[in-house]
Amino acid sequence: MIAKLMGLLDSIYDGFIIVNVNGVGYRVFCSTRTIGQLSGIGEGISLFIETQVREDSIKLFGFSTQTEQQLFNILNVVQGVGAKVALAILSTLTHQDIQLAVMTGDSKTFTRVSGIGPKLATRLVTELKGKLGSIGTNENMSILQTGTSGLTHNKTLDEAMSALSNLGYARAEAGGIVAQILKENPDINTSEVIRLSLKEIGKMKI
Repeated sequence: MIAKLMGLLDSIYDGFIIVNVNGVGYRVFCSTRTIGQLSGIGEGISLFIETQVREDSIKLFGFSTQTEQQLFNILNVVQGVGAKVALAILSTLTHQDIQLAVMTGDSKTFTRVSGIGPKLATRLVTELKGKLGSIGTNENMSILQTGTSGLTHNKTLDEAMSALSNLGYARAEAGGIVAQILKENPDINTSEVIRLSLKEIGKMKI
């Protein structure tokens, strides 16, 4: 199985690219997000690869990060989500969007993706609960903190995360919720952040 490709970007098409590896052209299906991050034609690229073997075909799916690759595999497990829909989700939503939507039960986020209706969106939120784990934890926390009006070194954020950590909750589980609460309520105190965070975490575990 091919796990990674390193070569030259030969050409870009709608939904896939051709990677020239020592004179052999590999067709690799990618999200528009990954394609948008690639260098120019003829430049060197490196992609994490997921190989899908079917009776009538072998397809390669490429990702710029392991986080995107992991999400692709998790999304494919959900009933009604195949490779095409998974790539559409990854093209439209960041992994922070996906994690926050699942954490808060916000199925409407998934309806922003072309081809996903309310029924499948609800199924995604339900079936992804507890499956995202620590995917993109460091990147997720960094981006969420940066986007909360300069809360990177906010005392309330640090105190709330420390308290939740002492209660046994992982940063991957609580980080997005805490950041979202602070983003919506910039003047909230630490005790209230913890109370609301525990309430939201409790909803996730129902």
